Amino acid sequence: MSRSLRHVRASWLGSVPYREAWDLQAELVGELRAGAGRDTLLLLEHPHVFTMGRAAAAEHILWNEAERARRGVEVVWSDRGGEATYHGPGQLVGYPVLDLARLDITIPRYLELLERSLIEFLASLGVDSEPGEPGLTGVWRQGEKLAAIGIKLNRNVVSHGFALNLTTDLSYFEGIVPCGHAELRPTSLEAVSGRRLDTRTAAEAYSRNFAAAFGLELEWVQDASLPNPGGTAVRR
Repeated sequence: MSRSLRHVRASWLGSVPYREAWDLQAELVGELRAGAGRDTLLLLEHPHVFTMGRAAAAEHILWNEAERARRGVEVVWSDRGGEATYHGPGQLVGYPVLDLARLDITIPRYLELLERSLIEFLASLGVDSEPGEPGLTGVWRQGEKLAAIGIKLNRNVVSHGFALNLTTDLSYFEGIVPCGHAELRPTSLEAVSGRRLDTRTAAEAYSRNFAAAFGLELEWVQDASLPNPGGTAVRR
């Protein structure tokens, strides 16, 4: 079967605590590894949280416990790649859970396609962006990061993904050393274009860029009760 005939189901989950989304990804990864699951794109946003990847260190957290409590920021040490990042309202988070072997995609190619999907989505909004320099993943504009990428590979199944700043309160990044680089600062769609785009609208639009970049046919699952949605899938 050609890649272009494969399907990916996409679902908007709304605002989901980080650990709940992490648990959901683990379920989907287990199903795919057992040969019973489906390639899935989870789209959501998180309440305020600093997530610490496998390369993160405690000194990458700059705010003390009292300041984090005042601002309502949780800290979660994650199994994804990368270092420290921030998730919060106004940020589109995407977690593709894909069997890369079945799709015949290598990790370098996967990262290239994921970056391309975000760059093309931003271009549709009139914003020019580019991949990072060697050693810097994500999507950038004039030296500032619009989208962070951190993934995990479990044998042939990839999880975790990206966080794209839309109307994100960028002051929260001051509480960490983002991605281990104090000199490299984040930006957002709103900051570079003045445009305010809500995360659900962005999720539905971006999902089409994701499917196009990977050569997949998109099924938008209206009922988000994954991993076994009971609602009718609407193909877009």
